[in-house]
Amino acid sequence: MAPKMKKLYVCSNCGYETGKWLGKCPDCGSWNTLTEEIRVDTPAPKGSPALLAAHPPAEVTTLDEVESGEEIRYPTGISELDRVLGGGMVPGAVMLVSGDPGIGKSTLLLQVCRSLEASLRVLYVTGEESTRQIKLRALRLGVENPLLMLCACNDVGQILATIDREHPDLVIVDSIQTISAAEISSSAGSVSQVRECTQRLTHLAKEREIPLFLVGHVNKDGAIAGPKVLEHMVDTVLYFEGERNLSYRILRAIKNRFGSTNEIGVFEMLDTGLSAVDNPSMALLAGRLEHAAGSCVTAVMEGSRPILAEIQALASKTTYPMPKRSANGLDFNRIGMLLAVLEKKCGYFFGTLDVYLNVAGGLRIDEPSADLAVILALISNLTDRPLEDSMVAFGEVGLAGEIRAVNRAGQRIGEIYRLGFRQVILPAHNVEAVSLSAYPGLQLVGIRSVRDLRRLFG
Repeated sequence: MAPKMKKLYVCSNCGYETGKWLGKCPDCGSWNTLTEEIRVDTPAPKGSPALLAAHPPAEVTTLDEVESGEEIRYPTGISELDRVLGGGMVPGAVMLVSGDPGIGKSTLLLQVCRSLEASLRVLYVTGEESTRQIKLRALRLGVENPLLMLCACNDVGQILATIDREHPDLVIVDSIQTISAAEISSSAGSVSQVRECTQRLTHLAKEREIPLFLVGHVNKDGAIAGPKVLEHMVDTVLYFEGERNLSYRILRAIKNRFGSTNEIGVFEMLDTGLSAVDNPSMALLAGRLEHAAGSCVTAVMEGSRPILAEIQALASKTTYPMPKRSANGLDFNRIGMLLAVLEKKCGYFFGTLDVYLNVAGGLRIDEPSADLAVILALISNLTDRPLEDSMVAFGEVGLAGEIRAVNRAGQRIGEIYRLGFRQVILPAHNVEAVSLSAYPGLQLVGIRSVRDLRRLFG
């Protein structure tokens, strides 16, 4: 039976399919995201014998028959990237790097080509730039790898043939939204094209055990562009965070089949490219003012790494009918909860004040251990009484005003002591688990409720 041509409208945001055009996607609610695609449906043979003949059985092996040697990883030569990947690149792993335009995705991958071992051959496929433009950026970044091969191509069939001919040790595709398959009538970047091209590249990478980096675009909401199945198909999803006008970048693993998703990498954007920041705490605290009201340092855990960050708070009289609330780097809803706890349990009223909160350096804090530092910064700014410059606070605040214990208090205190801070405000339950003999001169102040904070401010 001859194949049938079918016209479909596919949402470029979520992959929803419908037979007619709609202005609003019924699945994700996005407007003007349905694009027309022509799909060829080849009917399957009818009947059980014909179906079995068309699909021979696949090879099956038992778990004991599968060889399990030591895990092999290729170090990228960039310490922060290796930390996020879990120690390096795994052969056959497909890694998706995404982030805002201009955040440094292509720069980071080109620096990987510079830092790799001299014996590894790299194929850099560019669909957005010419090889001359890649050469100019490579000269600026100091990339002098004689085994780096450049290929300006947008057809996935040609890319697969090139990989089959050159046998590279690493493949970088920049970006997957610019690659298309000639057999699919839709334009590059559509749901069908992204899904099909990623599937073909992933299949070859797994078959040849070649590490593959894919660069992915983001949409206007900051999510990874293309169908959600793209994130399911790859092994690792890395996301660049940070503002373009700030020098620091955060590389976070959203998904990682070969490592932890809690690790982050910190980079600084310089004229010569991205520089790994080995001591993020020192970098994030650089330029901190002394004796400044509304400033408090906290210790948070990013994976296995403790990081010190500065919480800044500003409360001012509002000029609006409703007070304004703003939080950069913190959960907006949690800030409203902490303000309610302060008013109910401590008697500090912010009902007629605009409240602005910021995490210095562009870091985003998701864990609740920063609650105590946020409250201290708010009270300090409201009363115009600076906190001690050598003081650090961490602890989770509950709705009853209690200060709850946090995990890995010993690692946090170790980082606090190493950077020269000598006073720590922390939950009383965590004080018992810390041995002060290892930290001479360190003062631990354990508190059980937010009401205990009044003695710090008189």
